[in-house]
Amino acid sequence: MQKATIQLETLACPSCMQKIDNGVKALDGVDKDSVKVSFNTSKVRVNFDEEKVSIEKIQEAISKLGYEVKKTQVKAL
Repeated sequence: MQKATIQLETLACPSCMQKIDNGVKALDGVDKDSVKVSFNTSKVRVNFDEEKVSIEKIQEAISKLGYEVKKTQVKAL
């Protein structure tokens, strides 16, 4: 299991948080209970099973929703 903090360029509104939250949770291999999107810091925190989904796939899902990923930090749990 890996833990990632993804810094986004910006979050324009609270509904953006919900859109990202739902998009990341829909990915197979993501710990649904771990997904936290912060409007104030424009960060997404997520735990994921690297054997089922890669950090690149998570970033790609966020990008497809229309949000730019600034940087990502991944740590082993």
